[in-house]
Amino acid sequence: MKIEVLRAKLHQACITQADVDYEGSLGIDIELMEAVGIYPFEKVLVANVNNGSRLETYAIPEPFGSRRMILNGAAARLGSAGDRIIVMSFCWLDEAVVREGKHRPRVLRLDVHNEPIRRIPAAPTTEEIASMLEG
Repeated sequence: MKIEVLRAKLHQACITQADVDYEGSLGIDIELMEAVGIYPFEKVLVANVNNGSRLETYAIPEPFGSRRMILNGAAARLGSAGDRIIVMSFCWLDEAVVREGKHRPRVLRLDVHNEPIRRIPAAPTTEEIASMLEG
């Protein structure tokens, strides 16, 4: 049996801008995306810590090192600059992989300026990505 599990998370990111006139999506600094292995145009779940709203959208890369986190389109109505959000990506794994403790999500906790609280981890290796997706 396969189960859906957390694969990557940007924890406590801070919205830097909300643009209702943009077509849609969540803009994320590409450096932060790479740090946890979120891919451009990948579906993400976004939870707004300030107001409790949750939405699904897709990630689009913002310039490297910009620390931008931009809610676009309809999503812009669910958050404002300064709100803290949690950005999550998921994958399907064999239950045995999870039960045996072989899967660990890549998590990066951010401060109010979207700077990592700890050093940014290395990008996942091809083997790590394969093990996250095996089955």
